[in-house]
Amino acid sequence: MNRELKRITILVFVMFLSLFVASTIVQYAQAEALANDPRNSRTLYESYSVERGPILVGGEPIAYSQPSDDDYKFQRVYANGPLYAPITGFLPVNGEATGLERSLNSYLSGQSSTQFFDQLNRLISGQDPMGASVEVAIDPVAQQAAWDALGDYTGAVIVTEPSTGRIIAMVTKPTYDPNSLAVHNSGEVQDTYQALLDDPSDPLYNRATGGDMNPPGSVFKLVVTAAALESGQYTPDSTFPNPAELTLPGTNSVVRNTDGGTCGGGAQVTLADALRLSCNIPFAELGMALGDDAIREQAEKFGFDSEFDIPTATEPSTYPRALDEPQTALTAFGQGDVRATPLQMAMVSAAIANGGIVMNPNLVDQITAPDFTPLQEFQKSEFGRAISKQTADTMVQMMVNGVENGAASNARIDGVSVAGKTGTAENGESDPYTLWFTGFAPADAPQYAITVLVEDGGGQGQEGFGNGIAAPVAKQVLEAVLNK
Repeated sequence: MNRELKRITILVFVMFLSLFVASTIVQYAQAEALANDPRNSRTLYESYSVERGPILVGGEPIAYSQPSDDDYKFQRVYANGPLYAPITGFLPVNGEATGLERSLNSYLSGQSSTQFFDQLNRLISGQDPMGASVEVAIDPVAQQAAWDALGDYTGAVIVTEPSTGRIIAMVTKPTYDPNSLAVHNSGEVQDTYQALLDDPSDPLYNRATGGDMNPPGSVFKLVVTAAALESGQYTPDSTFPNPAELTLPGTNSVVRNTDGGTCGGGAQVTLADALRLSCNIPFAELGMALGDDAIREQAEKFGFDSEFDIPTATEPSTYPRALDEPQTALTAFGQGDVRATPLQMAMVSAAIANGGIVMNPNLVDQITAPDFTPLQEFQKSEFGRAISKQTADTMVQMMVNGVENGAASNARIDGVSVAGKTGTAENGESDPYTLWFTGFAPADAPQYAITVLVEDGGGQGQEGFGNGIAAPVAKQVLEAVLNK
Protein backbone atom coordinates (compact mmCIF):
# COMPACT_ATOMS: atom_id res chain seq x y z
CA MET A 1 0.00 0.00 0.00
CA ASN A 2 2.84 2.39 0.91
CA ARG A 3 4.45 1.72 -2.46
CA GLU A 4 1.22 2.60 -4.32
CA LEU A 5 0.74 5.70 -2.18
CA LYS A 6 4.30 6.76 -2.95
CA ARG A 7 3.69 6.36 -6.69
CA ILE A 8 0.49 8.42 -6.50
CA THR A 9 2.27 11.10 -4.49
CA ILE A 10 5.07 11.30 -7.05
CA LEU A 11 2.54 11.43 -9.91
CA VAL A 12 0.61 14.25 -8.23
CA PHE A 13 3.83 16.13 -7.58
CA VAL A 14 4.93 15.77 -11.22
CA MET A 15 1.52 16.95 -12.42
CA PHE A 16 1.65 19.94 -10.09
CA LEU A 17 5.17 20.77 -11.19
CA SER A 18 4.16 20.55 -14.86
CA LEU A 19 1.18 22.82 -14.24
CA PHE A 20 3.36 25.28 -12.35
CA VAL A 21 5.97 25.39 -15.14
CA ALA A 22 3.31 25.73 -17.85
CA SER A 23 1.49 28.55 -16.07
CA THR A 24 4.79 30.33 -15.39
CA ILE A 25 5.73 30.16 -19.08
CA VAL A 26 2.32 31.47 -20.13
CA GLN A 27 2.18 34.25 -17.53
CA TYR A 28 5.77 35.45 -17.86
CA ALA A 29 7.86 34.02 -20.69
CA GLN A 30 5.06 34.17 -23.29
CA ALA A 31 3.01 37.00 -21.80
CA GLU A 32 4.17 39.70 -24.20
CA ALA A 33 3.94 37.47 -27.28
CA LEU A 34 0.39 36.48 -26.33
CA ALA A 35 -0.54 40.09 -25.68
CA ASN A 36 0.76 41.08 -29.11
CA ASP A 37 -1.06 38.22 -30.89
CA PRO A 38 -3.79 39.88 -33.00
CA ARG A 39 -6.04 36.84 -32.40
CA ASN A 40 -6.12 37.62 -28.67
CA SER A 41 -9.57 39.23 -28.40
CA ARG A 42 -9.18 39.70 -24.65
CA THR A 43 -6.20 41.98 -25.24
CA LEU A 44 -8.18 43.91 -27.86
CA TYR A 45 -11.06 44.60 -25.47
CA GLU A 46 -8.62 45.47 -22.67
CA SER A 47 -7.02 48.00 -25.00
CA TYR A 48 -10.33 49.90 -25.07
CA SER A 49 -10.69 49.84 -21.28
CA VAL A 50 -7.62 52.03 -20.82
CA GLU A 51 -6.59 55.26 -22.43
CA ARG A 52 -4.43 54.01 -25.27
CA GLY A 53 -1.13 55.84 -25.64
CA PRO A 54 -0.68 58.33 -28.48
CA ILE A 55 1.49 58.00 -31.57
CA LEU A 56 3.44 61.23 -31.94
CA VAL A 57 5.15 63.12 -34.75
CA GLY A 58 7.33 65.95 -33.51
CA GLY A 59 5.53 65.78 -30.16
CA GLU A 60 2.09 66.17 -31.76
CA PRO A 61 -0.36 63.24 -31.74
CA ILE A 62 -1.28 61.65 -35.06
CA ALA A 63 -3.21 58.92 -33.21
CA TYR A 64 -4.79 59.33 -29.78
CA SER A 65 -7.70 58.16 -27.64
CA GLN A 66 -10.55 60.26 -26.33
CA PRO A 67 -13.39 59.25 -23.99
CA SER A 68 -16.50 57.81 -25.63
CA ASP A 69 -19.99 57.30 -24.24
CA ASP A 70 -20.31 53.62 -25.19
CA ASP A 71 -19.07 50.28 -23.84
CA TYR A 72 -15.63 50.72 -25.33
CA LYS A 73 -14.86 53.72 -23.08
CA PHE A 74 -12.36 55.27 -25.53
CA GLN A 75 -12.49 56.22 -29.20
CA ARG A 76 -9.33 56.07 -31.28
CA VAL A 77 -8.82 59.23 -33.35
CA TYR A 78 -6.38 59.75 -36.23
CA ALA A 79 -5.33 63.33 -36.91
CA ASN A 80 -4.82 63.84 -40.64
CA GLY A 81 -5.57 60.14 -41.03
CA PRO A 82 -4.90 59.63 -44.77
CA LEU A 83 -1.49 61.34 -44.54
CA TYR A 84 -0.23 59.06 -41.77
CA ALA A 85 -2.23 55.88 -42.50
CA PRO A 86 0.78 53.80 -43.64
CA ILE A 87 2.46 54.61 -40.33
CA THR A 88 -0.30 54.37 -37.73
CA GLY A 89 -2.43 51.72 -39.38
CA PHE A 90 -5.79 51.39 -37.64
CA LEU A 91 -7.35 49.75 -34.58
CA PRO A 92 -10.72 48.12 -35.40
CA VAL A 93 -13.30 46.88 -32.89
CA ASN A 94 -13.26 43.57 -34.74
CA GLY A 95 -10.46 42.03 -36.78
CA GLU A 96 -6.75 42.73 -36.69
CA ALA A 97 -5.04 46.04 -36.11
CA THR A 98 -2.44 47.17 -38.65
CA GLY A 99 0.65 49.39 -38.73
CA LEU A 100 2.15 50.58 -35.46
CA GLU A 101 -1.21 50.01 -33.79
CA ARG A 102 -0.55 46.31 -34.28
CA SER A 103 3.21 45.97 -33.92
CA LEU A 104 3.38 48.11 -30.75
CA ASN A 105 -0.02 47.18 -29.35
CA SER A 106 1.35 45.91 -26.01
CA TYR A 107 3.02 49.28 -25.32
CA LEU A 108 0.16 51.43 -26.58
CA SER A 109 -2.38 49.44 -24.55
CA GLY A 110 -0.22 49.43 -21.41
CA GLN A 111 0.13 45.62 -21.43
CA SER A 112 3.89 45.43 -22.05
CA SER A 113 5.89 43.67 -19.35
CA THR A 114 8.05 46.80 -19.05
CA GLN A 115 4.96 48.75 -17.95
CA PHE A 116 3.97 46.47 -15.05
CA PHE A 117 5.28 48.69 -12.25
CA ASP A 118 3.95 51.84 -13.90
CA GLN A 119 0.47 50.33 -14.06
CA LEU A 120 0.81 49.12 -10.46
CA ASN A 121 1.79 52.61 -9.28
CA ARG A 122 -1.17 54.16 -11.13
CA LEU A 123 -3.50 51.60 -9.53
CA ILE A 124 -2.18 52.31 -6.02
CA SER A 125 -2.32 56.08 -6.54
CA GLY A 126 -5.85 55.87 -7.94
CA GLN A 127 -4.87 57.12 -11.39
CA ASP A 128 -6.58 55.72 -14.44
CA PRO A 129 -4.48 53.20 -16.40
CA MET A 130 -2.85 54.54 -19.56
CA GLY A 131 -0.73 53.19 -22.37
CA ALA A 132 2.72 54.35 -23.41
CA SER A 133 3.34 56.95 -26.11
CA VAL A 134 5.25 56.20 -29.28
CA GLU A 135 7.36 58.92 -30.90
CA VAL A 136 8.05 58.14 -34.55
CA ALA A 137 10.99 59.30 -36.63
CA ILE A 138 8.74 60.96 -39.22
CA ASP A 139 9.50 64.61 -39.97
CA PRO A 140 6.18 66.43 -40.54
CA VAL A 141 7.75 68.74 -43.14
CA ALA A 142 9.15 65.82 -45.12
CA GLN A 143 5.90 63.85 -44.81
CA GLN A 144 3.77 66.71 -46.06
CA ALA A 145 6.22 67.49 -48.86
CA ALA A 146 6.15 63.87 -50.02
CA TRP A 147 2.34 63.85 -49.93
CA ASP A 148 2.10 67.08 -51.91
CA ALA A 149 4.73 66.08 -54.47
CA LEU A 150 3.17 62.68 -55.15
CA GLY A 151 -0.13 64.43 -55.90
CA ASP A 152 -2.66 62.21 -57.64
CA TYR A 153 -0.16 59.60 -58.77
CA THR A 154 -0.49 56.00 -57.65
CA GLY A 155 2.73 55.13 -55.87
CA ALA A 156 4.91 55.88 -52.89
CA VAL A 157 7.65 58.13 -51.57
CA ILE A 158 10.07 57.20 -48.81
CA VAL A 159 12.81 59.41 -47.33
CA THR A 160 15.51 58.16 -44.96
CA GLU A 161 18.65 59.37 -43.22
CA PRO A 162 21.58 57.47 -44.79
CA SER A 163 23.73 57.51 -41.64
CA THR A 164 21.02 56.28 -39.23
CA GLY A 165 18.35 54.43 -41.23
CA ARG A 166 15.62 56.62 -39.69
CA ILE A 167 12.56 56.88 -41.94
CA ILE A 168 11.51 60.52 -41.94
CA ALA A 169 8.78 60.30 -44.59
CA MET A 170 6.63 57.43 -45.85
CA VAL A 171 3.70 58.23 -48.12
CA THR A 172 1.61 55.87 -50.21
CA LYS A 173 -1.29 56.59 -52.55
CA PRO A 174 -4.12 55.94 -52.95
CA THR A 175 -4.72 55.67 -49.24
CA TYR A 176 -7.61 55.55 -46.78
CA ASP A 177 -8.86 57.27 -43.63
CA PRO A 178 -8.14 55.14 -40.51
CA ASN A 179 -10.94 56.95 -38.67
CA SER A 180 -13.51 55.16 -40.83
CA LEU A 181 -12.15 51.82 -39.58
CA ALA A 182 -11.96 52.81 -35.91
CA VAL A 183 -15.66 53.53 -35.29
CA HIS A 184 -17.39 51.41 -32.65
CA ASN A 185 -19.93 49.89 -35.03
CA SER A 186 -18.53 46.52 -36.10
CA GLY A 187 -20.94 46.20 -39.03
CA GLU A 188 -19.96 49.60 -40.37
CA VAL A 189 -16.27 48.77 -39.97
CA GLN A 190 -16.71 45.50 -41.86
CA ASP A 191 -18.56 47.21 -44.71
CA THR A 192 -15.89 49.91 -44.98
CA TYR A 193 -13.07 47.38 -44.86
CA GLN A 194 -14.69 45.20 -47.53
CA ALA A 195 -15.17 48.22 -49.77
CA LEU A 196 -11.47 49.03 -49.43
CA LEU A 197 -10.56 45.43 -50.22
CA ASP A 198 -12.77 45.50 -53.31
CA ASP A 199 -11.34 48.81 -54.54
CA PRO A 200 -9.19 47.99 -57.62
CA SER A 201 -6.74 50.76 -56.67
CA ASP A 202 -5.77 48.80 -53.52
CA PRO A 203 -5.77 51.70 -51.03
CA LEU A 204 -4.87 49.37 -48.15
CA TYR A 205 -1.48 48.56 -49.73
CA ASN A 206 1.54 50.25 -48.24
CA ARG A 207 3.40 50.58 -51.52
CA ALA A 208 6.48 51.96 -49.75
CA THR A 209 7.19 48.67 -48.00
CA GLY A 210 5.21 46.02 -49.88
CA GLY A 211 1.94 45.55 -51.69
CA ASP A 212 1.94 44.25 -55.25
CA MET A 213 5.65 44.80 -55.76
CA ASN A 214 7.05 46.20 -58.97
CA PRO A 215 10.09 45.45 -61.14
CA PRO A 216 12.73 48.08 -60.30
CA GLY A 217 13.79 48.71 -63.87
CA SER A 218 16.93 50.78 -64.30
CA VAL A 219 17.34 51.75 -60.63
CA PHE A 220 18.52 48.14 -60.20
CA LYS A 221 21.50 49.03 -62.39
CA LEU A 222 23.01 50.51 -59.22
CA VAL A 223 23.15 47.01 -57.71
CA VAL A 224 24.73 45.56 -60.87
CA THR A 225 27.24 48.43 -61.07
CA ALA A 226 28.18 47.76 -57.45
CA ALA A 227 28.66 44.05 -58.19
CA ALA A 228 30.87 44.89 -61.17
CA LEU A 229 33.08 47.35 -59.28
CA GLU A 230 33.32 45.08 -56.23
CA SER A 231 34.46 42.16 -58.42
CA GLY A 232 37.70 43.99 -59.15
CA GLN A 233 37.31 43.19 -62.83
CA TYR A 234 35.63 46.45 -63.83
CA THR A 235 36.09 50.18 -63.41
CA PRO A 236 33.90 53.08 -64.58
CA ASP A 237 36.10 53.17 -67.69
CA SER A 238 35.54 49.50 -68.60
CA THR A 239 34.00 49.24 -72.07
CA PHE A 240 31.30 47.11 -73.67
CA PRO A 241 30.14 46.56 -77.26
CA ASN A 242 27.61 49.21 -78.23
CA PRO A 243 25.04 47.81 -80.70
CA ALA A 244 21.55 49.22 -81.14
CA GLU A 245 20.04 45.77 -80.61
CA LEU A 246 21.10 42.67 -78.66
CA THR A 247 19.54 39.27 -79.30
CA LEU A 248 19.78 37.24 -76.11
CA PRO A 249 21.63 33.90 -76.50
CA GLY A 250 19.48 30.99 -77.63
CA THR A 251 16.32 33.12 -77.87
CA ASN A 252 14.43 35.43 -80.17
CA SER A 253 14.28 38.09 -77.46
CA VAL A 254 15.82 41.40 -78.44
CA VAL A 255 17.06 43.98 -75.94
CA ARG A 256 16.98 47.64 -76.94
CA ASN A 257 17.97 50.86 -75.25
CA THR A 258 15.23 53.30 -74.31
CA ASP A 259 15.68 55.49 -77.39
CA GLY A 260 16.07 52.52 -79.73
CA GLY A 261 19.62 53.49 -80.72
CA THR A 262 23.12 52.92 -79.43
CA CYS A 263 24.29 54.09 -76.01
CA GLY A 264 25.81 57.37 -77.13
CA GLY A 265 28.16 57.31 -80.09
CA GLY A 266 30.94 54.90 -80.92
CA ALA A 267 31.40 51.16 -81.16
CA GLN A 268 32.16 50.88 -77.44
CA VAL A 269 30.56 52.43 -74.34
CA THR A 270 32.00 52.75 -70.84
CA LEU A 271 30.28 51.52 -67.70
CA ALA A 272 30.12 55.12 -66.45
CA ASP A 273 28.30 56.30 -69.58
CA ALA A 274 26.02 53.25 -69.60
CA LEU A 275 24.86 54.15 -66.08
CA ARG A 276 24.70 57.90 -66.77
CA LEU A 277 22.58 57.40 -69.89
CA SER A 278 20.73 54.38 -68.40
CA CYS A 279 21.33 52.06 -71.34
CA ASN A 280 19.96 48.50 -71.23
CA ILE A 281 22.21 46.70 -73.70
CA PRO A 282 25.56 47.31 -71.92
CA PHE A 283 23.98 46.18 -68.64
CA ALA A 284 22.58 43.05 -70.25
CA GLU A 285 26.10 42.29 -71.48
CA LEU A 286 27.54 43.05 -68.05
CA GLY A 287 24.92 40.93 -66.29
CA MET A 288 25.73 37.87 -68.40
CA ALA A 289 29.44 38.38 -67.76
CA LEU A 290 28.95 38.65 -63.99
CA GLY A 291 26.42 35.84 -63.69
CA ASP A 292 23.29 35.67 -61.58
CA ASP A 293 25.06 34.43 -58.44
CA ALA A 294 27.30 37.51 -58.26
CA ILE A 295 24.36 39.85 -58.83
CA ARG A 296 22.24 38.04 -56.23
CA GLU A 297 25.06 38.12 -53.68
CA GLN A 298 25.43 41.86 -54.15
CA ALA A 299 21.66 42.43 -53.99
CA GLU A 300 21.44 40.50 -50.73
CA LYS A 301 24.22 42.61 -49.24
CA PHE A 302 21.97 45.62 -49.85
CA GLY A 303 19.04 43.85 -48.16
CA PHE A 304 17.26 41.96 -50.94
CA ASP A 305 15.61 38.72 -49.81
CA SER A 306 15.54 39.96 -46.19
CA GLU A 307 12.60 41.05 -44.06
CA PHE A 308 12.92 44.21 -41.96
CA ASP A 309 10.94 45.02 -38.84
CA ILE A 310 10.71 48.80 -38.72
CA PRO A 311 8.90 47.78 -36.33
CA THR A 312 5.97 47.19 -38.70
CA ALA A 313 6.55 44.23 -40.99
CA THR A 314 7.91 44.80 -44.48
CA GLU A 315 7.90 42.55 -47.52
CA PRO A 316 11.31 41.39 -48.77
CA SER A 317 12.48 42.54 -52.17
CA THR A 318 13.52 39.57 -54.27
CA TYR A 319 16.13 38.53 -56.79
CA PRO A 320 15.30 35.21 -58.52
CA ARG A 321 17.40 32.04 -58.40
CA ALA A 322 18.68 29.52 -60.93
CA LEU A 323 18.71 31.88 -63.91
CA ASP A 324 20.06 31.13 -67.35
CA GLU A 325 22.01 33.71 -69.38
CA PRO A 326 19.02 35.41 -71.06
CA GLN A 327 17.16 35.67 -67.75
CA THR A 328 20.25 37.08 -66.04
CA ALA A 329 20.61 39.66 -68.82
CA LEU A 330 17.04 40.87 -68.18
CA THR A 331 17.55 41.14 -64.44
CA ALA A 332 20.68 43.24 -64.97
CA PHE A 333 18.49 46.17 -65.97
CA GLY A 334 15.75 45.41 -63.44
CA GLN A 335 13.39 43.34 -65.56
CA GLY A 336 12.52 39.65 -65.47
CA ASP A 337 11.45 38.46 -62.03
CA VAL A 338 13.30 41.05 -59.93
CA ARG A 339 10.92 42.81 -57.52
CA ALA A 340 11.68 45.69 -55.18
CA THR A 341 10.03 48.03 -52.70
CA PRO A 342 10.80 51.75 -52.47
CA LEU A 343 12.19 51.05 -48.99
CA GLN A 344 14.71 48.60 -50.44
CA MET A 345 15.83 50.94 -53.20
CA ALA A 346 16.16 53.75 -50.65
CA MET A 347 18.45 51.41 -48.69
CA VAL A 348 20.60 50.92 -51.81
CA SER A 349 20.99 54.68 -52.35
CA ALA A 350 21.49 55.31 -48.64
CA ALA A 351 24.24 52.70 -48.46
CA ILE A 352 26.10 54.35 -51.35
CA ALA A 353 25.69 57.70 -49.58
CA ASN A 354 26.87 56.15 -46.30
CA GLY A 355 30.22 54.93 -47.54
CA GLY A 356 28.92 51.46 -48.40
CA ILE A 357 27.28 50.59 -45.08
CA VAL A 358 23.60 49.57 -45.04
CA MET A 359 21.72 50.75 -41.95
CA ASN A 360 18.67 48.92 -40.63
CA PRO A 361 15.60 51.03 -41.41
CA ASN A 362 13.69 52.35 -38.42
CA LEU A 363 10.37 54.17 -38.05
CA VAL A 364 10.29 54.71 -34.27
CA ASP A 365 12.53 56.89 -32.09
CA GLN A 366 11.24 56.27 -28.59
CA ILE A 367 8.54 54.65 -26.46
CA THR A 368 7.72 56.56 -23.26
CA ALA A 369 5.64 55.67 -20.18
CA PRO A 370 2.89 58.07 -19.01
CA ASP A 371 5.30 59.36 -16.32
CA PHE A 372 7.76 60.23 -19.16
CA THR A 373 10.12 57.37 -18.27
CA PRO A 374 11.75 56.03 -21.45
CA LEU A 375 10.74 52.40 -21.96
CA GLN A 376 12.61 51.85 -25.18
CA GLU A 377 14.94 54.07 -27.19
CA PHE A 378 15.78 52.90 -30.66
CA GLN A 379 19.44 53.09 -31.61
CA LYS A 380 20.84 53.04 -35.10
CA SER A 381 22.22 49.67 -36.17
CA GLU A 382 24.05 48.30 -39.18
CA PHE A 383 22.64 45.64 -41.47
CA GLY A 384 26.11 45.21 -42.93
CA ARG A 385 28.63 46.50 -45.42
CA ALA A 386 27.38 46.21 -48.99
CA ILE A 387 30.33 47.77 -50.82
CA SER A 388 33.74 49.23 -49.99
CA LYS A 389 34.21 52.90 -49.24
CA GLN A 390 36.12 53.22 -52.51
CA THR A 391 33.29 51.68 -54.53
CA ALA A 392 30.77 53.91 -52.76
CA ASP A 393 32.77 57.06 -53.52
CA THR A 394 33.04 56.01 -57.17
CA MET A 395 29.32 55.38 -57.44
CA VAL A 396 28.46 58.71 -55.81
CA GLN A 397 30.22 60.50 -58.64
CA MET A 398 28.61 58.24 -61.25
CA MET A 399 25.17 59.05 -59.83
CA VAL A 400 25.95 62.78 -59.70
CA ASN A 401 26.86 62.61 -63.38
CA GLY A 402 23.50 60.98 -64.06
CA VAL A 403 21.70 63.99 -62.60
CA GLU A 404 24.00 66.69 -63.95
CA ASN A 405 24.09 65.52 -67.57
CA GLY A 406 22.37 62.19 -67.84
CA ALA A 407 19.07 60.32 -67.64
CA ALA A 408 18.14 61.75 -64.21
CA SER A 409 18.48 65.41 -65.18
CA ASN A 410 15.04 66.45 -63.88
CA ALA A 411 16.25 65.92 -60.29
CA ARG A 412 18.72 68.82 -60.56
CA ILE A 413 18.48 71.43 -57.80
CA ASP A 414 20.19 74.82 -58.17
CA GLY A 415 23.09 75.12 -55.76
CA VAL A 416 22.84 71.52 -54.53
CA SER A 417 24.70 68.49 -55.81
CA VAL A 418 22.19 65.64 -56.22
CA ALA A 419 23.08 61.99 -56.85
CA GLY A 420 20.38 59.95 -58.51
CA LYS A 421 19.18 57.22 -60.82
CA THR A 422 15.89 56.91 -62.67
CA GLY A 423 14.07 53.80 -63.80
CA THR A 424 11.31 52.95 -66.26
CA ALA A 425 10.20 49.35 -65.81
CA GLU A 426 8.09 47.34 -68.24
CA ASN A 427 5.20 45.25 -66.87
CA GLY A 428 3.85 43.59 -69.98
CA GLU A 429 3.48 44.08 -73.69
CA SER A 430 0.74 46.70 -73.39
CA ASP A 431 0.75 47.48 -69.65
CA PRO A 432 1.72 50.91 -68.29
CA TYR A 433 5.30 51.37 -67.14
CA THR A 434 6.41 51.63 -63.52
CA LEU A 435 8.47 54.78 -62.93
CA TRP A 436 11.27 55.18 -60.38
CA PHE A 437 13.78 57.60 -58.96
CA THR A 438 16.27 56.87 -56.20
CA GLY A 439 19.07 59.07 -54.92
CA PHE A 440 20.32 61.37 -52.19
CA ALA A 441 21.38 64.94 -51.44
CA PRO A 442 23.57 66.80 -50.91
CA ALA A 443 25.87 64.38 -52.70
CA ASP A 444 29.01 65.71 -51.00
CA ALA A 445 27.50 65.44 -47.48
CA PRO A 446 24.37 63.27 -47.75
CA GLN A 447 21.52 64.12 -45.39
CA TYR A 448 18.56 62.49 -47.13
CA ALA A 449 18.05 59.45 -49.33
CA ILE A 450 14.82 59.28 -51.30
CA THR A 451 13.01 56.80 -53.50
CA VAL A 452 9.94 57.61 -55.57
CA LEU A 453 7.69 54.98 -57.13
CA VAL A 454 4.95 55.90 -59.60
CA GLU A 455 2.73 53.12 -60.92
CA ASP A 456 0.50 53.00 -64.00
CA GLY A 457 2.90 55.13 -66.00
CA GLY A 458 1.87 58.18 -64.03
CA GLY A 459 -1.35 58.16 -66.07
CA GLN A 460 0.62 58.21 -69.33
CA GLY A 461 0.73 54.46 -69.95
CA GLN A 462 3.90 53.64 -71.87
CA GLU A 463 4.58 57.29 -72.59
CA GLY A 464 5.63 58.03 -69.01
CA PHE A 465 9.30 57.86 -67.99
CA GLY A 466 11.15 57.97 -64.69
CA ASN A 467 12.96 61.20 -65.51
CA GLY A 468 9.78 62.88 -66.66
CA ILE A 469 7.59 62.01 -63.66
CA ALA A 470 9.42 60.37 -60.73
CA ALA A 471 12.52 62.61 -60.78
CA PRO A 472 10.54 65.90 -60.44
CA VAL A 473 8.65 64.41 -57.45
CA ALA A 474 11.98 63.63 -55.77
CA LYS A 475 13.30 67.10 -56.57
CA GLN A 476 10.28 68.75 -54.95
CA VAL A 477 10.64 66.69 -51.77
CA LEU A 478 14.39 67.21 -51.51
CA GLU A 479 14.00 70.95 -51.95
CA ALA A 480 11.46 71.04 -49.14
CA VAL A 481 13.58 69.12 -46.63
CA LEU A 482 16.82 70.88 -47.54
CA ASN A 483 15.21 74.30 -47.17
CA LYS A 484 13.22 73.71 -43.96
